[in-house]
Amino acid sequence: MRILLDTQAFLWMLSGAVELTSRARKHVVDADNDLYLSLASIWEIAIKSSIGKLRIAEPIETFLPAQMRANDIEQLGITFRHVARVAVLPFHHRDPFDRLLVCQAAEEKLTLISSDPIFDRYKIPRIW
Repeated sequence: MRILLDTQAFLWMLSGAVELTSRARKHVVDADNDLYLSLASIWEIAIKSSIGKLRIAEPIETFLPAQMRANDIEQLGITFRHVARVAVLPFHHRDPFDRLLVCQAAEEKLTLISSDPIFDRYKIPRIW
Protein backbone atom coordinates (compact mmCIF):
# COMPACT_ATOMS: atom_id res chain seq x y z
CA MET A 1 0.00 0.00 0.00
CA ARG A 2 1.16 3.54 -0.77
CA ILE A 3 0.53 5.81 2.21
CA LEU A 4 0.60 9.58 2.61
CA LEU A 5 1.09 10.71 6.20
CA ASP A 6 -0.65 13.90 7.18
CA THR A 7 1.45 16.33 9.20
CA GLN A 8 0.01 15.44 12.60
CA ALA A 9 0.23 11.69 11.98
CA PHE A 10 3.89 12.09 10.99
CA LEU A 11 4.67 14.06 14.16
CA TRP A 12 2.76 11.58 16.35
CA MET A 13 4.63 8.72 14.68
CA LEU A 14 7.98 10.33 15.46
CA SER A 15 7.12 11.02 19.08
CA GLY A 16 5.48 7.64 19.71
CA ALA A 17 2.35 9.51 20.81
CA VAL A 18 -0.64 7.48 21.97
CA GLU A 19 -2.84 9.61 19.71
CA LEU A 20 -1.63 7.55 16.73
CA THR A 21 -4.09 4.66 16.67
CA SER A 22 -2.92 1.06 16.68
CA ARG A 23 -4.47 0.62 13.22
CA ALA A 24 -2.53 3.60 11.83
CA ARG A 25 0.66 2.49 13.59
CA LYS A 26 0.32 -1.02 12.11
CA HIS A 27 0.28 0.44 8.59
CA VAL A 28 3.18 2.80 9.31
CA VAL A 29 5.48 0.02 10.54
CA ASP A 30 4.49 -2.49 7.83
CA ALA A 31 7.61 -2.83 5.67
CA ASP A 32 5.43 -3.72 2.67
CA ASN A 33 3.93 -0.21 2.67
CA ASP A 34 5.54 2.78 0.98
CA LEU A 35 5.36 5.90 3.15
CA TYR A 36 5.29 9.47 1.83
CA LEU A 37 5.47 12.87 3.46
CA SER A 38 4.32 15.80 1.37
CA LEU A 39 6.47 18.85 0.86
CA ALA A 40 3.32 20.68 2.03
CA SER A 41 3.67 18.98 5.44
CA ILE A 42 7.35 19.88 5.59
CA TRP A 43 6.37 23.48 4.82
CA GLU A 44 3.67 23.39 7.52
CA ILE A 45 6.17 22.05 10.07
CA ALA A 46 8.64 24.81 9.13
CA ILE A 47 5.97 27.49 9.58
CA LYS A 48 4.78 26.13 12.92
CA SER A 49 8.36 25.80 14.12
CA SER A 50 9.20 29.38 13.09
CA ILE A 51 6.24 30.87 14.99
CA GLY A 52 6.80 28.78 18.11
CA LYS A 53 3.76 26.48 17.77
CA LEU A 54 6.03 23.45 17.36
CA ARG A 55 9.33 22.75 19.05
CA ILE A 56 11.93 20.66 17.25
CA ALA A 57 15.09 19.60 19.07
CA GLU A 58 17.42 20.40 16.18
CA PRO A 59 17.35 22.48 12.98
CA ILE A 60 14.58 21.42 10.62
CA GLU A 61 17.01 21.02 7.71
CA THR A 62 18.79 18.21 9.53
CA PHE A 63 15.98 16.84 11.70
CA LEU A 64 13.37 16.13 9.03
CA PRO A 65 15.66 14.46 6.46
CA ALA A 66 17.21 12.31 9.21
CA GLN A 67 13.79 11.24 10.51
CA MET A 68 12.53 10.52 7.02
CA ARG A 69 15.59 8.36 6.26
CA ALA A 70 15.35 6.55 9.60
CA ASN A 71 11.67 5.77 9.01
CA ASP A 72 11.98 5.01 5.27
CA ILE A 73 9.68 7.87 4.28
CA GLU A 74 9.91 9.41 0.83
CA GLN A 75 9.32 13.08 0.16
CA LEU A 76 6.33 13.75 -2.09
CA GLY A 77 6.92 16.87 -4.13
CA ILE A 78 4.22 19.30 -5.17
CA THR A 79 3.41 19.22 -8.88
CA PHE A 80 1.36 21.44 -11.14
CA ARG A 81 -1.26 18.65 -11.31
CA HIS A 82 -1.61 18.67 -7.51
CA VAL A 83 -2.03 22.44 -7.37
CA ALA A 84 -4.41 22.60 -10.34
CA ARG A 85 -6.70 20.06 -8.71
CA VAL A 86 -7.11 22.37 -5.70
CA ALA A 87 -9.01 24.76 -7.99
CA VAL A 88 -11.84 22.23 -8.43
CA LEU A 89 -11.79 20.71 -4.96
CA PRO A 90 -15.01 21.18 -2.96
CA PHE A 91 -14.64 23.44 0.08
CA HIS A 92 -15.20 20.86 2.81
CA HIS A 93 -12.06 22.13 4.49
CA ARG A 94 -10.34 25.52 4.49
CA ASP A 95 -6.85 24.48 5.62
CA PRO A 96 -4.64 24.99 2.53
CA PHE A 97 -2.14 22.32 3.56
CA ASP A 98 -4.86 19.71 4.07
CA ARG A 99 -6.54 20.63 0.79
CA LEU A 100 -3.26 20.04 -1.02
CA LEU A 101 -2.82 16.69 0.76
CA VAL A 102 -6.27 15.65 -0.52
CA CYS A 103 -5.26 16.52 -4.07
CA GLN A 104 -1.94 14.72 -3.78
CA ALA A 105 -3.60 11.60 -2.37
CA ALA A 106 -6.16 11.61 -5.18
CA GLU A 107 -3.70 12.31 -7.99
CA GLU A 108 -1.09 9.81 -6.79
CA LYS A 109 -3.61 7.17 -5.64
CA LEU A 110 -2.34 7.23 -2.06
CA THR A 111 -4.11 6.26 1.15
CA LEU A 112 -4.01 9.06 3.71
CA ILE A 113 -3.25 8.41 7.36
CA SER A 114 -5.05 11.12 9.31
CA SER A 115 -7.18 11.54 12.40
CA ASP A 116 -9.36 14.15 10.69
CA PRO A 117 -12.69 12.67 9.49
CA ILE A 118 -13.29 15.68 7.21
CA PHE A 119 -11.05 13.94 4.66
CA ASP A 120 -13.72 11.27 4.20
CA ARG A 121 -15.93 13.86 2.50
CA TYR A 122 -13.39 13.99 -0.34
CA LYS A 123 -13.78 10.28 -1.10
CA ILE A 124 -10.09 9.47 -0.71
CA PRO A 125 -9.02 6.36 1.20
CA ARG A 126 -8.17 7.20 4.82
CA ILE A 127 -6.81 5.09 7.66
CA TRP A 128 -7.25 5.95 11.26
